[in-house]
Amino acid sequence: MTDCLIVAFGGAIGAVCRFLIGKLPIGSNDGFPIKTFLINIIGCFIIGLAVALALKQLSASPKLVMFIKVGICGGFTTFSSFALETGGLIEKGSYFTAAAYVVLSAVLGVAAVFAAHFLAEKIF
Repeated sequence: MTDCLIVAFGGAIGAVCRFLIGKLPIGSNDGFPIKTFLINIIGCFIIGLAVALALKQLSASPKLVMFIKVGICGGFTTFSSFALETGGLIEKGSYFTAAAYVVLSAVLGVAAVFAAHFLAEKIF
């Protein structure tokens, strides 16, 4: 139960940070989703740093790592987990699997959005 509370607290922090970045008065004229892009890149940096420091500091608290990785980064963006997993596949030499994961995630993710819109139009 303690782990759930740790993740929930971190998730709340990540979600609020995402919300606040969404309120920043920045944008581009060409429609590029700069705020989401920044959130994803910042999340990737944070999760990468947390994992690197945890590996370097073997005494790092597993609960602190979970708080950062699953809680904060999970609440902030799941893209950071996606990037970390893809990096892990590449480091293991699983290049084809990494490429498939990236392409399928992007293509099927966008397709799922369109499928949901289509379904919502038909049902509602």
